[in-house]
Amino acid sequence: MTIDLLDVFEARSGLVCAVGAGGKKTTLYALARRHRGRIALTATVYTTFFPDDLGAVSIIDDEIHLGQKVAAHNEASRVAYARPGSKPGRHAGVSPHRIREIHEASGFDATFVKADGARMRWIKAPRSGEPLLPTPPCTVLVIASARALGEPLGDRIAHRADHVAAVTGAALGEIFQPRHLARLLSSDDGLLQGTTGHTVVPVINMVDDQERLEMARTAGELALESTSRFDRVILARMRDESNPVLEVVSR
Repeated sequence: MTIDLLDVFEARSGLVCAVGAGGKKTTLYALARRHRGRIALTATVYTTFFPDDLGAVSIIDDEIHLGQKVAAHNEASRVAYARPGSKPGRHAGVSPHRIREIHEASGFDATFVKADGARMRWIKAPRSGEPLLPTPPCTVLVIASARALGEPLGDRIAHRADHVAAVTGAALGEIFQPRHLARLLSSDDGLLQGTTGHTVVPVINMVDDQERLEMARTAGELALESTSRFDRVILARMRDESNPVLEVVSR
C-alpha cells in the first residue's frame, strides 16, 4: 500500500509544527519537499540555515518587517523566513503569533514550523514554557528517535536527561526501554506538554533496523494504550527519501 506522506502526517494544510528530538528539521523538510501547494518554512526557536534544495525564497529580517517582506513575494511557491541570529550558522525564531499572522495573511497552504530545540540529542523532555506553538489549531508532530532505545539514559542521548527520567520513570544510567519512550510520548509532562487543542501525530524516527522496528512498535502500542490524544504512531526513517514511513501503529 502506498502511503501519502502528507496525509498520514496530517501536513497537507495549516500550521504544521515539529517538537521533540531526533529529526524535527529532517521531517519538516521531507514534508515540504513533497508538498505541491504554496508553503512556508520557519521556526519559533533558533534553527540552522534553510537548505538550498528546498527552492525557497529566503527572507531574513526583523520581525516587524517580516510580514511585509513575505507579502512582497506572494507569487513565490516556497518561502522560508526567520529573524537574524546571533549564533553562527543559525537564524533566530519568529514569535508564534507572528507566524500565524503571516500564514493567514499570505494565504499559504501549509507552514512548517520548528517549535523547540534539542541540541542534537535523540530524546528530550520540555522545560516550562516549551514548546513555542502558535495558537490552536495546529498539527504537532511529536518526534523521538528509536536510537535512544536500548541505550543508557543520560546526557549522551537525552536533552534534559534528568527531566526525561522524571517523566518516564527511567533512572539515569538505566537502559531506555519501549515503555519509557511510550511514557515520554503520552505524558502531559512529556512531549504532550503544551499541545492541548492541537492535533498530535507522534513520530518515532531513525528506525534503522529490525530490532529498533520491533522496539518502536512496542513503544507505539503502549503509548496508544496510555492516552486518547492521538490515534496512531508513525514509525519512520525520514532520511530515506524512497521509503520514509516503515509502519503506522494504529488503535
